[in-house]
Amino acid sequence: MAKFLQLFKQTFIYGIATVIPRVISVILVRVHTDKSVINEVSDFGTLSLIFSYIILFNVILSYGLETSFFRFYNSEKNKKDVLNTAAISIIITSFLFISIFSIFKLNISEFTGIGVDYLRIVIWILVVDALTVIPFAYLRVKGKAFKYSIIKIINVLTYFSLNLFLLIFLQDLSGKNQFFDNLYFEDFQVAYIFIANLAASLVSLLLLIPFYFNINYKANFALLKKMLFYGFPILISGLAFAINETFDKILLDFLLPASVAKTEIGMYAACYKLAIFMTLFSTAYKLAIEPFFFSEADKKNSKKNYALVLETFVIIGSSILVLVVVSLDILKQIFIGDPEYWKAMYIVPIILFANFCLGIYQNLSVWYKVTDMTRFAAYISVIGATLTLLINIILIPKYSFLGSAIATFIAYFTMAFLSYIIGKKYYPIPYNTHKILFYLILSVSLSSISFYLYRDNLLIGILCVLIMNLVILLNEKKRIINLLKLMR
Repeated sequence: MAKFLQLFKQTFIYGIATVIPRVISVILVRVHTDKSVINEVSDFGTLSLIFSYIILFNVILSYGLETSFFRFYNSEKNKKDVLNTAAISIIITSFLFISIFSIFKLNISEFTGIGVDYLRIVIWILVVDALTVIPFAYLRVKGKAFKYSIIKIINVLTYFSLNLFLLIFLQDLSGKNQFFDNLYFEDFQVAYIFIANLAASLVSLLLLIPFYFNINYKANFALLKKMLFYGFPILISGLAFAINETFDKILLDFLLPASVAKTEIGMYAACYKLAIFMTLFSTAYKLAIEPFFFSEADKKNSKKNYALVLETFVIIGSSILVLVVVSLDILKQIFIGDPEYWKAMYIVPIILFANFCLGIYQNLSVWYKVTDMTRFAAYISVIGATLTLLINIILIPKYSFLGSAIATFIAYFTMAFLSYIIGKKYYPIPYNTHKILFYLILSVSLSSISFYLYRDNLLIGILCVLIMNLVILLNEKKRIINLLKLMR
C-alpha cells in the first residue's frame, strides 16, 4: 500500500502539471470561441485542423524514443550512454526534419491546406518541442516531478498570457504606441495563436537547456540501434494514436462539402474539448505509472500491483465520468463562448467514455512494455487506427462529427479489449474483471440516463452522482480507510 501512496503522490504532482495546462487550454477555448476574438466558427475549425497536424508530427519527431529511453535507462548499466545517445539522436533528427520541411514547404502547404505563413511557425514549434522530449523524460525517470511540473506550468502560462495579450489587448494598444503598431495586424488571430505557442515552447527549451550542456556528445550506435528497434513499434502505435485523436478532423475536412467542413470541425473541436476532464485524469495517471511499471517489473508481487493499479484507475474514472457528464450543460456555458458551437454537445458523453477506454488501454499496456514485446503496441494501435479511418470514412458523409465520435469510441474500446485478451496469453495479470466491468457498466448507465433521458433534470443528475459514489464508498471502504491511514 505504501508503494501505491507514493504512486498517488507522483500522480498528484504530475496531475498539477497536466491539469493546469489542460484547464488553461479549455479556458482558451472560451477565448477563441468568443465572437469578438475569432468571429467565425469556420476560423476556429481552421485553427483546430492545424493543431491536428501538429499533434501528428509531434509523434513522428519523437519516434518512440521517450518510452525507449525509459526502458533502457532502467535496464542498462551505463546510464550515461543511454542519456547521451538519446539526446544526440533527437538533435540530429530534429534538424534533419527542419531542413526537409524548409525545402518542400510549398508542396506541404498545398497538400495539407495550411498556409505557408502558418507552416513556417508550425515547423519551428515542432522542432523546439522535439528538443524537449528527452530532457523531460530524464526529469521523469529521475523522479523530479516537481521540476517537471514547474516547467510545464511556466510553458502554459506563457502561452496563455501571450494569447490574452495578442488576441485581446494588442488591438487596443496598437493606436497608442509605435511599438504596438508594428506588432498588430488585422485578421491575424490564428497566426497570433501559433506565435504564442512557439514562444511558450522556446521558454521551455531555455529552461531545459542546461541538460544539453551536461551531456557527453558521444553516441553509442549499437545502443541506438537497439533503442530505435525497441521504439519503432511505439512510433507506429503513436502514429496510430495520433490518427485516433486527430484524423477525424482531417477527414471531416476532406469528406464534408467545403462550404460546411470548417464550421463542422469548429463545433466538433470545441465540444470535444469538454472531454478533457477525463483526459486530465488519464494523462496524469499515465505519467506516474509508466516509470512505476518498469521499476516494479522484476519484483515478486508486480502482477498483483499492476492489477490493483488498473482497478483503482477504473474506480476513480467511473466517478469522474458520471460527475462530468452530469455537469456538461454547466461546463458548456463556462468554457464555450458562442452558443453556435453547442450544436455538437450530444457527442461529448461518447468522447468521454472513449477517453476512459483509452486510459484503461494505457494501463493494460504494461504487459508488452515490461516484456519488450512492444510490437504488439503497433499491432493493436494499427487495428484501432484502421477502425478509426474506416468508420470515419463510412459515417462522416451521412452523420458528420457524430460518426467521428462513434469511431473514436469503437477504436479505443477495441484496443483495450485486444490488449486484455492478448496480455492474458503472454503476461497474465490477475485483474478483477468482474469488479471492473461492474463499475464500467454502472458509470455508463448512470451517465446515459442523466444526459440522454433526463438532461434537463439536474436533481436526477445529482442523484446519479450520489449513487455512483455511494456504491464506491460501500465497496471500497476498507481500501479507502487503509489509504487514509497511510496519508497521516
